[in-house]
Amino acid sequence: MLERYETTPFTHEGTTRDVFVRGEGPGIIVMTEIPGIYDAVIEFADRLVDAGYRVYLPDLIGTPGKPFSNAYALKSMARACIAREFHVLASRSSSPITIWLRALARRAHEECGGPGVGCIGMCLTGNFGLAMMVDESVMAPVLSQPSLPFPIGAERRRALHLSDADLEAVKKRVDEQGCKVLGLRFTGDPMCPPERFESLRRELGDGFEGVEIDSSKGNPHGNPSEAHSVVTRHLIDEEGHPTKAALERVMRFFAERLRAD
Repeated sequence: MLERYETTPFTHEGTTRDVFVRGEGPGIIVMTEIPGIYDAVIEFADRLVDAGYRVYLPDLIGTPGKPFSNAYALKSMARACIAREFHVLASRSSSPITIWLRALARRAHEECGGPGVGCIGMCLTGNFGLAMMVDESVMAPVLSQPSLPFPIGAERRRALHLSDADLEAVKKRVDEQGCKVLGLRFTGDPMCPPERFESLRRELGDGFEGVEIDSSKGNPHGNPSEAHSVVTRHLIDEEGHPTKAALERVMRFFAERLRAD
């Protein structure tokens, strides 16, 4: 499924990673969830390409193109937990990989032009968009089931995986530039507890829009209680379904923030 993408290495401060690039239009960085760049993540990226965006899909976790399996997901998670690029328990600081991602955002903006670039993180990368938003090039951050820090204890359940200084920079962009942040989660997702969205609402006010999808037992939409991946693995692509509505909101959000016209 990656055959239609151009593979381009990108280097910043001595760190080089492959980036899969495809499409024309405003730039959007798609940061993969666990276990890596698997079929559902590529399908989401393809939707953005079809909608008229240039997608940058960096290789952050796992093996690009490898199919999803529970064993593969567990292996990728274990590797991420010990990798120096990810600080999975950090409450008041972001993962070091976000510095590289900010540089990639600047490169995408240089290549694509327009008011700025969008980004979406999922699961392990879910709230990386907040740290990236410190850079002026990032205009449309989407946080899909943001799972860091791992919600162990009350403090981490409400934490944003962001330093105090970076949080102030994000709040300043919201207050002075009208920047917006979109968040997505399933209500029963233990990896993305409600306290995290409460923190975002408290800190960002009207600058944060949270979409929360019912996954309680016996919910009328058939969402499984273990539902986690809003726009990928647990997406029900049917009109009237709340996950389809969430996907459509993501697409409108990018259009609102990135289309110069």
